[in-house]
Amino acid sequence: MTKPCLCAMIEKEKHDRRRPMDKIINHAVLSLDFWQDTVTYEGCAMPTGTIGCEVLNISAEAIETLTPPCDTMNRLLQGMNTGTVDLTLLPQVQGAASGILSFMDITRPFSRLSNSDFGKKLADVFSAAYLEDARDYLQLSQQEQLLCTLTGQHSRAAQLIRMTQVLGHLSYSLRQYKDALLPFARQLNEPGHDRTAEGYAALFGQFFQEEPTLSDGNPSWMTLTNASVQYVSAIRPGAAEPQLVKRMHYVSFVGMFRSDLFEGLCVGHAPRQCPICGRWFLTTDARRTKYCGGLAPGDKRRRTCRQIGNLRGRAQRELAADHPIKAVYNRRMNTILQSTRRGKLDAELAKVMKKLAKDKMLRAISDHSYASTRYEQEMTQEALLAEAKRRMAL
Repeated sequence: MTKPCLCAMIEKEKHDRRRPMDKIINHAVLSLDFWQDTVTYEGCAMPTGTIGCEVLNISAEAIETLTPPCDTMNRLLQGMNTGTVDLTLLPQVQGAASGILSFMDITRPFSRLSNSDFGKKLADVFSAAYLEDARDYLQLSQQEQLLCTLTGQHSRAAQLIRMTQVLGHLSYSLRQYKDALLPFARQLNEPGHDRTAEGYAALFGQFFQEEPTLSDGNPSWMTLTNASVQYVSAIRPGAAEPQLVKRMHYVSFVGMFRSDLFEGLCVGHAPRQCPICGRWFLTTDARRTKYCGGLAPGDKRRRTCRQIGNLRGRAQRELAADHPIKAVYNRRMNTILQSTRRGKLDAELAKVMKKLAKDKMLRAISDHSYASTRYEQEMTQEALLAEAKRRMAL
């Protein structure tokens, strides 16, 4: 049978209404809409840099659990690279896809996909029908494969190959992301620099000094972005009117996360590590926010890290010699000492007054209500003297 020529196949495409290839991969799961200082992903708008920051919290142990299923995906991919598809791998590939999906369901930012049809798409793509289509597609010549790209033929094969590439490289690229960007995030977390877009730009230039290459050991490869950009009119979540947004499509999850983190730096958003729980969270202004708003680990009262941090900060402030509560106490102790030296107070009465003053100071430190109402009134010289006399009269 005579094969159709290129012109005929392109003309046929004009009359076909086929679903664009890779729509699920490129136009939903691996796309971001940037507008001002926000990013929209999977129908949710958030501060730019949010999802890139969330990846920093994925532990090395969690990433390691991805290695076996990713290795299975790579076995399928290696066969595809040589032009063959091993159909006997199907059960193992389906199990690997299920394992990767389980990881995504419980891991931010991947869990943001929970409300999409990503899980169903995985089940569809890693099926006998898609593998058979990929087998037939890989038997074609390069010119014939190019025609399929133009006409939409063998779209199942294209989606299977694309999905296998994305998932097969996931564990490796996540490790690379953390290896390159955790040191950079720690540098951003250090004191002594402005937490502004200008300050982040200066640190970025210091950290990524070399020309970006793919050479081993050069973290500057993280500055490379495999993405396509378009500008579209879109209605953002919570808005009524359309806005012109920059929509970026990526070839991998990690490229998307990296881009989001760097776009966040451009508008003054940056990761910061909470000293209570150790997790990274995003700051969106120049204030040196110290604690995240998540639940403090191990706290029986289910308080947030910010609440615990504020309590600790208050305790530290109260231990300072110049704290207002202690300042009142120190002034009163000085007047008692001076009155004793001048003979206005006998030693026994002064001793009782000192004991009363110290007790009130300690109570004020632990009782905010008392400190803000009666403390200063009861710490006057006259009030302490009257109370000490009553105690001695008992």
